[in-house]
Amino acid sequence: MKLNDTTLLKTNALIDGEWVSSDTNDVLPVKNPATGDIIAEVAKSSANQTKMAIDASADAMEDWKNLPAKARANLLRTWFELMITNQEDLAKIMTAEQGKTLAESRGEIAYGAAFIEWFGEQAKRIDGDIIPGPSKDKRIVCIKQPVGVVAAITPWNFPNAMIARKAAPALAAGCSIVIKPASETPLSALAMGELSMRAGIPKGVINILAGNSSEIGAEMTSNPIVRKLTFTGSTEIGKLLEAQCASTMKKTSMELGGNAPFIVFEDADIDAAVAGAMISKYRNAGQTCVCSNRILLHDAIYDEFLEKFLTATRELTIGNGAEDHISIGPLINEKAVRDVDKLVQASVRSGAELICGGSPHPLGGCFYQPTILNEVSSEMPVFRNEIFGPVAPLVRFSSEAEAISLANDTEFGLAAYFYTRDVGRVWRVSEALDYGIVGINEGIISNEMAPFGGMKESGSGREGSKYGVDDYLEIKYILMGGLDR
Repeated sequence: MKLNDTTLLKTNALIDGEWVSSDTNDVLPVKNPATGDIIAEVAKSSANQTKMAIDASADAMEDWKNLPAKARANLLRTWFELMITNQEDLAKIMTAEQGKTLAESRGEIAYGAAFIEWFGEQAKRIDGDIIPGPSKDKRIVCIKQPVGVVAAITPWNFPNAMIARKAAPALAAGCSIVIKPASETPLSALAMGELSMRAGIPKGVINILAGNSSEIGAEMTSNPIVRKLTFTGSTEIGKLLEAQCASTMKKTSMELGGNAPFIVFEDADIDAAVAGAMISKYRNAGQTCVCSNRILLHDAIYDEFLEKFLTATRELTIGNGAEDHISIGPLINEKAVRDVDKLVQASVRSGAELICGGSPHPLGGCFYQPTILNEVSSEMPVFRNEIFGPVAPLVRFSSEAEAISLANDTEFGLAAYFYTRDVGRVWRVSEALDYGIVGINEGIISNEMAPFGGMKESGSGREGSKYGVDDYLEIKYILMGGLDR
């Protein structure tokens, strides 16, 4: 990495405003998934250091929550501006540790920064209510207060944006936060921590530790000082964390797995649908929780879509995301390659027709070929499971009712997409889909102004938008009596 500002590359934990080495002298090697090279060794924090960070966070919050909302907003604005100023360096760090293309990394930095900007503005709009009292001598007032110290556990697929989407509303509400980034991608998190301190955010308000998930997570979920846990990751781990938080009745937000349908009806603009599917399916090498996992096609347009989608897929270029003109980078590690290939091979054995790809890429390592599977049925593994790779299963349907039934045939309910020109169908299908997010004639749906979150086993709570700050607040009801005396 040739950084303009090499001081953004941090390898120690951020605890109470200080860069702290591991108290056990253990380190986590950070690998570039495109090359296999170790690019850094990051301090591996212990449960004891996690407790220290939580204590520091609690101390810092006493002053932070009492800071006027406008002052918090100004500090978040400065943090946002520093993110944008350092966008190129942050993108290079992300591509090196995560593998996505530089163009996608630059986009993620801007996307993550937008949450900091948005919630900085929302800090000044956390309003309460005056409610008519039950009698003339009483008044009811509702105020909103920060929930308390927040613990955040974030994933490797969006190592900047998933932190910004949690830290920004927490800070806007007056909370402090302890962040555990994924072990695969801690460098992006630590660089964000460095910029937060440069922005003037007081020490202890943001703490960042990398390390063993079970060790750090266990302290986060059991420590009574932590009043809110926010997590993005698999449904399996989300359920475990939810159960662990029950002993102290923490407030939780869970952004979990997905199995997004991408439906193309017979009246759709096929060229637009292909373009949307390419973006939705292959962005970040298919490693997003909202990427199209199952492409459902009406009989009447099935062959036309397949032909055009195959042509576009064959034009993708695979390689190191740091190089120019690369469309898709590597998967996060070799285990991910094996997991994706296992789903593909099991589906082919079940009767899916392999149109292209279908195996690890000749580049080897963490690369997998963009893959299209034809005539997939609802019993096949690629239909039932979140793929998290560049694999597009095509499923045939013949009616609107069948499309909705196939789309909803999953325990997940995060994101769904469909293409149509029929205004009546827009409303019918949108309301019938059991998903928290629905994209109509669009393949990219995420932005800071909209609520992001799922139904069913895709989690609870919302991130982004005016609703996103609510998960970091408590509503306090105050009854004032004796006012007629």
